[in-house]
Amino acid sequence: MLLPIYGYGHPVLKKVAEDIDAGYPELEKLMADMWETMYQADGVGLAAPQIGRSIRLFVIDTIQVMEEDKKDDGIKQVFINARKLSEEGPVWNYEEGCLSIPDVRGDVERPPVLRLQYQDENFETHEKTFSGVNARVIQHEYDHIEGVLFVEKLKPIKKRLVQRKLENIKKGKVSVDYKMKFAGR
Repeated sequence: MLLPIYGYGHPVLKKVAEDIDAGYPELEKLMADMWETMYQADGVGLAAPQIGRSIRLFVIDTIQVMEEDKKDDGIKQVFINARKLSEEGPVWNYEEGCLSIPDVRGDVERPPVLRLQYQDENFETHEKTFSGVNARVIQHEYDHIEGVLFVEKLKPIKKRLVQRKLENIKKGKVSVDYKMKFAGR
């Protein structure tokens, strides 16, 4: 089932999300709905707060954005109760966007290597190091479960340049090809 994606300005996007356990209601259906919603919106990642659930859950699929000869380097994965252990390396700029903040893109500086502890969809615990685009997408989605949006990481001049677009998104004045829900609506 396609779920509405919550737009910039909705309070759920600014909350630090809660851990869940295997007893979380209808978790398997929720994960399936998140995959369907992400793909329908042409996303590479989707965090539970973006669909109105303040829980530590996100899904990513970087395989679809890898160049043909690098597809094996991509990952399609569910992350539950993730905790960032470390980030390393010289920061690099990469243009990011977000399904909750349509029509806004900007360069964000992040370290290229991420060490993460998380549980998979079977609640088995993993500790793994990710790099490059995989790390970038995970860091972006991880920020969502920490109540942080990529626009907060933009350089001050870029923040000023996108302010009008952000205000319009808050008011629901945006056109997208997927369902959205806005604050106060």
